[in-house]
Amino acid sequence: MFGIYLKRELSRRKKAALVIAMGLALGIALVITVNSVSVGMTQAQDKVLKSLYGLGTDMTVTKARSAPKAGSSQGPRFQFDAKSYSKTSQSSDRVMTQGGQALKSSLVQRVAAQKGVASAVGALSLNVTKVDGSFTQGKAQSSGGGQQGGPGGSGGGQPQVQGGGANFDVNSYSVAGVDVTDQALGPLAAMKITSGKTFTSAQTDAKVAVVSTSYAKEKKYKAGSTFKISGTEYTVIGIATPDSSESTTDVYLPLKQAQSLGDAKNKVTTIYVKATDSKQIATVKKTIQSNISGTTVTTSSDLASTVSGSLSTASNLATSVGKWLSIAVLAAAFLVAALLTSSAVSRRVREFGTLKALGWPSRRVTRQVVGESVVNGLIGGGLGIALGLAAAYAVTAISPKLTAQLGSTGGGMGGGPGGGGPGQQAAKNTVEIALSAPVSVTTIALAVGLAVAGGLIAGAMGGWRASRMRPADALRSVS
Repeated sequence: MFGIYLKRELSRRKKAALVIAMGLALGIALVITVNSVSVGMTQAQDKVLKSLYGLGTDMTVTKARSAPKAGSSQGPRFQFDAKSYSKTSQSSDRVMTQGGQALKSSLVQRVAAQKGVASAVGALSLNVTKVDGSFTQGKAQSSGGGQQGGPGGSGGGQPQVQGGGANFDVNSYSVAGVDVTDQALGPLAAMKITSGKTFTSAQTDAKVAVVSTSYAKEKKYKAGSTFKISGTEYTVIGIATPDSSESTTDVYLPLKQAQSLGDAKNKVTTIYVKATDSKQIATVKKTIQSNISGTTVTTSSDLASTVSGSLSTASNLATSVGKWLSIAVLAAAFLVAALLTSSAVSRRVREFGTLKALGWPSRRVTRQVVGESVVNGLIGGGLGIALGLAAAYAVTAISPKLTAQLGSTGGGMGGGPGGGGPGQQAAKNTVEIALSAPVSVTTIALAVGLAVAGGLIAGAMGGWRASRMRPADALRSVS
């Protein structure tokens, strides 16, 4: 009886039911859209952090570079050979560690031994500044004749040097020394070899290199190409592409080779750390900082707070403005549904009064109204899910481009190899990433729950009003 009456009443009041359902649908669709975009923002931020920080890395251990002593020079210096007067080309590489003060390699084992640490590997970040060019010798010429050089002087002016000069190109790129025995953690963890191969565990001191896709394209390198750093020739064995955004490192070398180039034997600039439990990262951070003094421990959450650009702006809008907008629209949809249901009950005075006169108790009338409202809510939920999925799919299909900048965290590397130069704690790395709006099962379940809640709220108000009607009200409404 309940089902038959419910079906008949909903069919008889299609327009009213559709209006209520559409009101709920718009609110639910907005909630799904905002929620899915927020998830997409979080995933985009994670991709940025992974590309700059390293897959599987929970934190890094670095040491801030100490202030230079008074009178010391931190500027670049280049020394050429004795043929500086000739027209032949000159070339010089200046290799410097970057991103923080160098740490002893033995510190890697100390960090790995701390409670809560699953594994730790060291890496060395270098900056290579290459200067190529040539000097041209000038020629001395007299500045004229026949003129007196002054009282007691003789003719002929002072000789002047004309012509000559120098023409040099300066190229700077970043190099990361990688522990080839554990590449799942560290600078190469966020990279995928798309051409050639990566290092083997036996190539701890081999003169081989992996270069990023962008750097290989710029220099026209491919697997098998060779290049020199400070006179040492390296063979490119692989081209690496970042899993997302852009790479902040141009060249990857075995750690020992990087230490040799940077005159940093048994030194690292960054220690990449993987925690045994991702929920205990904050505790592990405190443990390392308390047991190993003078170091700076940077977690992914620390880096997340430094992400700026359009990604950060859009994320703030989605999580703050979008959240409150969704709540406001949803509350308005619930209120409109409740008012429309209550209004519909008012127009059914004769019907409910007659049913009570025929013996229907108030609870049965209330149940009937609530049942109709819940069905309206479910219909609205279905429409809302469809609209929300369509909106999320549109965002994913359009894939708007967002930019993200990872700034300084106040100590050490900040963004991993490639971040920061001499005298800097971290450099800003700008990356571009496409936004998607994935819809999870949890979001769908939330939508269904909101649909049922909206129907119950509307039904409760309408049912309360219907339960207060008396059979006499039906008789008074008969014309």
